[in-house]
Amino acid sequence: MRRYEFIPIFLWCKVFFLYCPRRVECPCCGVTVERVPWADGKNQQTIPLKLFLAHWAKKLSWSEVATSFKTSWDQVFSAVTYVVEWGLKHRKLTGITALGVDEILTNRGHHYATVVYQIDANCRRLLWVGQKRTAKTLLRFFRTLDKETISGIQFVCSDMWKAYLKVIKKKLPHAIHILDRFHIVANLNKALDQVRSQETQRLAAENCEPVLKGSRWCFLKRVENLTSKQHTSLKQLLQFNLKSVRAYLLKEEFLI
Repeated sequence: MRRYEFIPIFLWCKVFFLYCPRRVECPCCGVTVERVPWADGKNQQTIPLKLFLAHWAKKLSWSEVATSFKTSWDQVFSAVTYVVEWGLKHRKLTGITALGVDEILTNRGHHYATVVYQIDANCRRLLWVGQKRTAKTLLRFFRTLDKETISGIQFVCSDMWKAYLKVIKKKLPHAIHILDRFHIVANLNKALDQVRSQETQRLAAENCEPVLKGSRWCFLKRVENLTSKQHTSLKQLLQFNLKSVRAYLLKEEFLI
């Protein structure tokens, strides 16, 4: 007699199936135990219970799910593993035309993971996660795709991390590579601040009026985020023929 755990009633009252599996003699496998439709192998969790716990694991932490439904963390882990493995086994990677590549922080101390998404208009989903954010990591993802799938990718979006740029150039030379706007603007601001700093030092060396003093955030902040004082200062600075002003105007033209 085996006991199979089912979805709890009222979220706390446990329910079990008691069933005695029959032993059968298979001409191919020999003597074996019959397969039941509500569970896999000797696992005492029913498939509906696994789906139930995995669903709640998307909304709560695994510890909270285990506490709420009177089960263990290991049982929640087993349920999530079952759903993920089933999804990976049955998913189809055909028809992908747009990819997104990014990294997420996994632990303190600059420990990252590489994540790859499908970002087609009609299908947005996570495709792959790999430890670290190196070129080898991203190459492992492309090894999971066949040549036909890779040739069908028309667009790829990523930040300006050199390892990603290198792999994407090698594996998707035919695709349009769209760079993350945030990182481009960050580099523009960095270049603008460098021009402003150098020009401030030049004006000081030439004993000119320090018109750029205290102007850093006037140039770097968005116009809509400027204080009234900064807005007035920026308006005055734009009247001067300075490299910093020209660099600022080029940055703003890019953002239009």
